[in-house]
Amino acid sequence: MTIFERMQKLDRRWIYIVVALAIIIPLMIPYNSDNVTTPPTENLYQMIDSFAGREDRAILMSFYHDAATMPELFPMEVAILRHAFERNVKVFTLTWFPAGAPIIDFAINTVKEEFPNIQSGVDYCNFGYKPQAFAMVLGMGDNIANTMNTDAEGRKLENLPIMKGINNYSEMNLAIEFSGSAAGGMWITYARPKYGLNVAVGVTAVMAADMYPYLQSGQLIGMLSGLKGAAEYEKLVDVFAAYHDPKIDYTLTMDEDGNKILPGRPFGREILDDESSKELSLITTQTRAVFTPEEFAAFSAKYPDNIALLNSLRSDEEGMAVIDITQITPELRDQMGELMYREIDRLTRNTLYKFKVARIGMNAQSVAHIMIILFIIMGNVGYFIQKARAAKN
Repeated sequence: MTIFERMQKLDRRWIYIVVALAIIIPLMIPYNSDNVTTPPTENLYQMIDSFAGREDRAILMSFYHDAATMPELFPMEVAILRHAFERNVKVFTLTWFPAGAPIIDFAINTVKEEFPNIQSGVDYCNFGYKPQAFAMVLGMGDNIANTMNTDAEGRKLENLPIMKGINNYSEMNLAIEFSGSAAGGMWITYARPKYGLNVAVGVTAVMAADMYPYLQSGQLIGMLSGLKGAAEYEKLVDVFAAYHDPKIDYTLTMDEDGNKILPGRPFGREILDDESSKELSLITTQTRAVFTPEEFAAFSAKYPDNIALLNSLRSDEEGMAVIDITQITPELRDQMGELMYREIDRLTRNTLYKFKVARIGMNAQSVAHIMIILFIIMGNVGYFIQKARAAKN
């Protein structure tokens, strides 16, 4: 038999095995791939980032889904929470769906593990499950504390520090609804026209087409579409919000001019387009913190008692100072202190697995799609060649 005849008679179980491996291998062995961000994702990121460090601004996240759609929606929820915690943005969470309540807790706890200073009632507030969605949506436009009354822990909202400067949609001026079906409908229909609330959505990929008219009309300011949208947001957080400058001492709250010091940096298209930004969003394991001589001197000055230790860990490569975190033994870690170790670890730009789930999933999805397309092309080519030969005979 010719190769084309063999292809037509190939047992389909072999195809299933190849496709399964095309999915499993990229999931188990992540590789770095470029992920181009799109305007709906960038617009949402910039809106949230514009609230950074402000007492009179907050975002509201509505978890309107259950566990069935978590593979696509949960990574985007984690990415937005991480962005907010990195950049000191107040966050409120709620759900109109009873099964969404534990998902809120799971998302917050997943991110909080890396932010020991984040406090409930101060940096974020979880309303939990709330019935009577229509009344709540309209009521918060007038007064949030009077409408919600208590948070998920039973505390009076008016007594929580997070409510300082937050009254209604004038301050909590962005609602993001995550749903596997029609998302954002109530916010668009009632809260936006009456109170001017900004609305964005995170939806599964199959629902994205239904939401584009709302983007085009300006009723939605942004949208995360399936795993691709989550992967884009993860990248933006790595390049901007999670970025740490070695020269800046983030333990200080104010700089010399009295301005609040915020980790990360504001969004900039020129930064995103720069080749160096690709190194900030790598998903393979990174262990090396690389400094220019000026950055290393500024970093060392923040820890004067450990300058000798830093110099002993330093190696020089092509004019850059490099510290490999794998060379830091438990004894050295105790000597330098947890604060200094965590900062060096951050400067390696190593992204924890839970903060790159969508990008790893996109890698597997891309490989599987390419494999399926190749099978389709090869199968059709073989079929038509066989038909041509049969006609000739």
